Amino acid sequence: MRISELFKKEIGRPINGVVKADQLDEESIWQELDEFVVTKELDGHLRKFFERYCEAIDTPNDPNISGKIGVWVSGFFGSGKSHFIKVLSHLLANKEHVHDGQVKRAVDFFNDKIADAMILGDIKRAVASDTDVILFNIDSKADSSSGRDAILAVFLKVLNEKLGYSPDHAHIAHMERYLDEKGKYDEFQNIYKTLTNTEWKDERDAYEFNRDEVVEALSKTLGQSEESCAKWVDTGDATFSLTIENFAKWTKEYLDKCGPVHRVIFLVDEVGQFIGSDTALMLNLQTITEQLGTVCNGRAWVVVTSQEDIDAVLGEMRTSRENDFSKIQGRFKTRLSLSSANVDEVIQERLLRKHDSVRPDLEKLYKEKGDILKNQLSFREVGTTYKQFKETDDFVHTYPFAPYQFKLLQRIFESIRKAGATGLHLAQGERSLLDAFQHAAKTIADKDVGVLVPLYMFYPSIESFLDTTIKRTIDHAKENDSLEPFDINVLQVLFLIRYVDEMKGNVDNLVTLCLDQIDADRLAIKRKIEESLARLEKDSLVSRSGDLYYFLTNEERDINQEIKKEIISSADEAKLLGDIIFLDVLKDQKKHRYSATKKDIPFNRVCDQHPIGRSTEGAMTYAVVSPLDDDFGSYSDQKCILSSSSDNGKALVRLEDKEALGRELKTYLRTDKYLKTKDDSTSAPTTRRIHKDLAAENQQRRNLLANMLSDMLVEAGYFVAGEKLDISASGPITAMEEALEYLIENTFTKLSYLKCLNDNPTKEMTAILKSDDTAQQTLQMDLPENNPQALEEVRRYIDLAYGRDREIVMYDLCYGRFSDRPYGWPEMETAILLVRLYAAGEILFMRGGDAIKHDDLPSSLTDPKNWRKITIVQKVTAKPEVVKKARELGKDVFHEMGPETEDGLFAFLRKKLEHQRSCLGRYAELAADGRYPGKETISDSLSIIKSLLMVDESNKFLERFNENKDGLLQLSDDFHDLEHFYESQKPTWDKMLKAEQQFSLNQSQLSQDDDAKKALDRIKAIRTAAEPYGMIHEVDPLITVIQKVNDKLVSEQRANSLQVIESQIEAIKSELKVAGDDPALTSSCLKPLESLKSQVTGQTSLAHITQAETDAVNLKDSAIGKVGQYLAKKAEETKGDDPEPPPKFKKPKVVQPKTLITKSYLESQADIDEFLSALRKELEAAISNDERIEIR
Repeated sequence: MRISELFKKEIGRPINGVVKADQLDEESIWQELDEFVVTKELDGHLRKFFERYCEAIDTPNDPNISGKIGVWVSGFFGSGKSHFIKVLSHLLANKEHVHDGQVKRAVDFFNDKIADAMILGDIKRAVASDTDVILFNIDSKADSSSGRDAILAVFLKVLNEKLGYSPDHAHIAHMERYLDEKGKYDEFQNIYKTLTNTEWKDERDAYEFNRDEVVEALSKTLGQSEESCAKWVDTGDATFSLTIENFAKWTKEYLDKCGPVHRVIFLVDEVGQFIGSDTALMLNLQTITEQLGTVCNGRAWVVVTSQEDIDAVLGEMRTSRENDFSKIQGRFKTRLSLSSANVDEVIQERLLRKHDSVRPDLEKLYKEKGDILKNQLSFREVGTTYKQFKETDDFVHTYPFAPYQFKLLQRIFESIRKAGATGLHLAQGERSLLDAFQHAAKTIADKDVGVLVPLYMFYPSIESFLDTTIKRTIDHAKENDSLEPFDINVLQVLFLIRYVDEMKGNVDNLVTLCLDQIDADRLAIKRKIEESLARLEKDSLVSRSGDLYYFLTNEERDINQEIKKEIISSADEAKLLGDIIFLDVLKDQKKHRYSATKKDIPFNRVCDQHPIGRSTEGAMTYAVVSPLDDDFGSYSDQKCILSSSSDNGKALVRLEDKEALGRELKTYLRTDKYLKTKDDSTSAPTTRRIHKDLAAENQQRRNLLANMLSDMLVEAGYFVAGEKLDISASGPITAMEEALEYLIENTFTKLSYLKCLNDNPTKEMTAILKSDDTAQQTLQMDLPENNPQALEEVRRYIDLAYGRDREIVMYDLCYGRFSDRPYGWPEMETAILLVRLYAAGEILFMRGGDAIKHDDLPSSLTDPKNWRKITIVQKVTAKPEVVKKARELGKDVFHEMGPETEDGLFAFLRKKLEHQRSCLGRYAELAADGRYPGKETISDSLSIIKSLLMVDESNKFLERFNENKDGLLQLSDDFHDLEHFYESQKPTWDKMLKAEQQFSLNQSQLSQDDDAKKALDRIKAIRTAAEPYGMIHEVDPLITVIQKVNDKLVSEQRANSLQVIESQIEAIKSELKVAGDDPALTSSCLKPLESLKSQVTGQTSLAHITQAETDAVNLKDSAIGKVGQYLAKKAEETKGDDPEPPPKFKKPKVVQPKTLITKSYLESQADIDEFLSALRKELEAAISNDERIEIR
C-alpha cells in the first residue's frame, strides 16, 4: 500500500498555508471554515469569547460591559491568531457560503466541530445578533504619514469604508457623513453625476482634479455660496480634527442609526507588531478601546492580535516600554493566548486523517514494529524530552511522521528565524508546519508503507524563506563532485538543527533524524553518516567540537579556513591546557589543607614542563604530563617514578593518550586567536553574528575540554615521591588531594614533631604571655603537650642564626623556615613555640630596634600582619653582681626589697618606676602654671625615670639602674616630699593661695598694722620658696593673724559708710513727704540706696566700702531730681483746675567751695576776700534762681 492511499483527504490538494485578513474569495473562506480544527485549546478560547460576548447581549444596560469590550489574542509566530480571528469574523457575520453546490452559513460548519451544546448554543445566539464585522490587517491599511495617530487613522478608515464613505480621505468622508446626516448625500451624488457624467464614489479619490464640480455640487446641494463651499473644499484637509472622541462619537451615531441592539466589532490583525516600541501608539490603542466602550455602551468591540513573544518582534525593549505594553494588554479584559502546543492535533486532523479501512493495517504494523520504533527514535544528550509513539492510536494518527517531529520542527522554525537565517515571514505554528508536513508527505506519497519521513525532507518547505548565504551554501554543496547525495541530506539536517540548542549534532542523534524506514539498520546508517561527515568536514562545510558537528555557511566556511591557518605554539598549548586543568577543573587551588594539621600548604603547578601561575621557591610540585608534551612517549612508569622522587619529592600525573584532546585544544586556540585579531565592530552584521556564534561555540568547546580533562585526570597514572599510587578518588579534585596528602606525609619528615595542636592558638599565646612565672614556664617546656621536640628545633635554629649574626624575622620563621619542607608546621603553632621560648626568658621580640613591651606582646604577636616587622633575638642575662647591686639599690630607693631573679627584679623595678612616673605626671600638670611648687624637681625626676623605662632588655636595664644610683636616691627623697605635698598638704596650700588673694584687696591698710604686715610677708616667702614643704605648717596661724586685723578694719569702715548711706535715705524721705504718697516714685528713689546698703554689708574690700559713700550721695541727687520732675509734671497736669496747687519744688543747688579756688593755697587777705566774693556770688545766684543750696 502506498502512503498516498492512507489519507482520507487528498494529500496533494491545495491548502492555504497563510491566512490573510483580506483574502475573502469563497473558495478560501470555505476551506478556512471547513478545515478549522477546534483543539482543546481553541475550544476553551471560543467558550471564553462567546461567554463574554453573550453577556454583553444579555445585559445591554450593565455599565461594567463598557470595560469588557477589548479582546487581546496573543501567540507566537504562526500560532493561528489570524486564522482564529478570521473564523471569528466569519461566525459573527454568519453569511451563506457556496461550494460545489453546497450552501452553508458559517455557524453550520461548527455543528460537528464543537461537542458542548452550551458553547454551540452561545455561538448561535451570538451570531444571530445584529452585528457588523470589520476585519483588517492594520499594517496593510495604515498610511505611513499618520504618525502618532496612525492607529486612530486606520480605525476611522475602516469605519468609513464600512459606511460607504471615502476610506482614503478622512475630511472627504467627514463631508459625506455631514451630507448623509442632512439627508442630502444621494442628492449630492446625483448633482455631481449630472455635472461630470461620472459616479461620485468612483471619482472622489481624485476630488482635487474635479474641484470646481465638487464645489458647484456642494453649493447646489446645501444652498450655500460657491465661495464658502470652495473654502471648505480647499481647507477641509487642514482643518479636519481627528480625535478619538470624534471617532467614538461617529461610531455611536452609526450604531444608533442602525438600531438600539446593533453592534460593530473591529478585528485587527498584527496590532502588536504595528505598535512596536512606540509608546504613543500603545496609548492610542488603549484610549480608542476605552472610549469606544464608554461612548458606545458596550456595543462596539475591539479584537486585536499580537505576538506573545514581543521581544522577538520588537527587538529588545526597555523595561519602561515593556511596562507600557503590559498596561495596554491590561485594558483588554478578555485575553486569549494561543500556542502551538496542539499543533500535532491540527496537522493530524487537517492533513494526516486516515481512511477507516487502513486502520487495521497500520495497527498491525505498529504491533509488529512498535518496540523497534522505540529504539529507533531515541536521542542522546538532548536538552528536552521528545515524544515517542505512546500507543497504536498515536501511531495511526501520526504515521508516516515521528512524534518528535512536531515539537522539533517548531523549534527549528523559531530558532532559525531568531538567528537571522531566514526572514520573519517564516512562522512556527500550524500554518507553516502544515506546509512543511504536507510537502514532506507529498515527497514520499508514492512509497510503500513502512517508510518514515527523515528530517531532511522538511528542508525544501523552508528553502524559499532562507537567507541567500544559507541557500547558496547548500546549493554549492549539491554541485560539489566530491560529495555524494546523502552528504547533502546530512548537511541539510545539520542546518535545520544548527540553532536548536537542545538538539545536539552528535552522530547518534543524526542517525535518528535521518531514519527513512521503520526497521532501518542504525549501524549501517551510522557508518554512512560518519563517512558523510568526514567528507563535509574536509570541505569545511561542517565544523566539529568534540563529538558534535555544526553546519557552516559559505562565509562561516571561509572564516573556518582562516582559523585553520592560525599558527599556535606548543607553549600556547601547554598554557591553555594548564589553565583548563588547574583553573577550570581543579578550581584554581594553590594550597592543600593537610588533614592532620589543618594547615594550608602551597604547591607549585606545572603542565607539560610549563609552570602555571606564580611559583613558590621550595614548595612541593603538582605536575601534569599530557599527550601534547613532546616527550610524552618517553614517560614510562619507571621514568615517572624517578621524576616524582626528584626535587625532594613531587606529585606527577600522567594523562592517558587521547586524540580528541589535541584536536579540540588546537581548534580552541586557533579560534580564540582569530577572534581576538579579526573581530571588529565595523564588520558586516552577518560576520559579527558568525563571530558571536564562534565565541559561544568556543566557550562550549572549552567546557567540553574541561569535562574531557576531568575524566582523564581521574583515569590518569599518579606517581608521588617515588611511588606509583592507586588512586581511589572518583573526581579530579579528590584525586589531587589524595596525591598531595601522600606527598606531604612522605616529604614533610619533621611534621611529626608537633605532637599536640592547639584548637585556639591565639588564646594559648595570650595565656602564656599573662603568666608572670618564668621559672614555672621553664619547667613546663618539657611537657608532651608543649611539643618539646619542636621547641628544641626552633631553639637550635635561633642559636645557629644568632651565632652567625643573621637577622631572624618572625614572619620568615613562621611562614618560611618552619612552614616549608621538611616541617610543614601551621604558622600559629610556630608562633606559640616562640612565645614559650620568650616566656622561659630565652628570647626577646624586637620592633624598630627596641624590645616590644610585655603588655604589648599579645596584640602584636596574635596578628600575623605584624610579623614582618618583628625580629627575634636571644636574650642576654645580667651578671649576678649587677642583679645583687640593683636589688639593694632598689630597696634604698623604694624602701622595699625586690625578687632575687633577674626577670623578677626587672619587673619589680619597672613596676615601681611606672608608679612614680604616673604620679609625677599628675603632679607636673598641677605645677605647670606655677601655682604649685616642685616644677623643676618633677621634670628632673621624670627624665631619670623615662630614661630607665626606655630600656626593655632586663640586663641593660639593671646596669643603667645601677649607673643612676645618685640620681635615683635623690629622686627617692624628692618623690617623698612631692608625694606628701600633693597627696596631703595641697589643701592647706590652696587655702593659703585663696587667703592671699582675699587680703590683697586691703593690703595697703593691712600693711599699716605691724602684726598683719609680718604675717603677709611670711606667707609670700612660703609661696615663693623652691621647697616650701617644711614651712606649710605655719600657714594656718599666719592666716588667723591677718584675718583678725582685716575683720576689724572692714567692720569700722562699714559702720561709717552705712551711717552716710542712712543719712542720704533720710534726706530723700523728707523730699518724698513734700511730693505726697506715690509708691512708684518712692520705690524708684529709695530702692537703689537700699541695694547699696546690702552691697556694703557683704563687701570685704575697704576701697569698695568707702566708694559706697560717694555712690550714696550721687543716688540721693538723682532721687531728688526725680521728685522735682514728678512735681513739675503734676503741676502741669492740674494747672488752673485744682484750688489747692501742689507745693512748689525748689531745685537743690550743690555748691562746692573747693571748685571756686583758683590757687592751691590762700596766702593773703586779698586771697580770702577773692574766695569769699566768689562764694557769695555763687550763693546769691542760687537764691535768686529760687534754688536750695547744699554745701559740699
